[in-house]
Amino acid sequence: MFKALADPTRRFLLDLLFRRDGRTLTELESELEMTRFGVAKHLKVLEDAELVVTRRSGREKLHFLNPVPIRLIHDRWIDKYTERQVTALVDLKNALEEDQ
Repeated sequence: MFKALADPTRRFLLDLLFRRDGRTLTELESELEMTRFGVAKHLKVLEDAELVVTRRSGREKLHFLNPVPIRLIHDRWIDKYTERQVTALVDLKNALEEDQ
């Protein structure tokens, strides 16, 4: 997954799907200055990393963002290390507001 997220083009594709899910390859390709084949290769890497899932609708293949793997990494590696700092900031905010 980290390899998939390392590329700025793939992050851009994920951002596009975050803004509006269920896009076709043609719709995604129109947002990039890249060949259809290049965009398809990037989408394949995202699919292999399970960050994008697809569904057929007639002749179209729709691409959807799958935020679950990113959330799992957040919960495992980020959230547990920031909990104390965030709690301390909330406590500080509340104390400052009480003083006013």
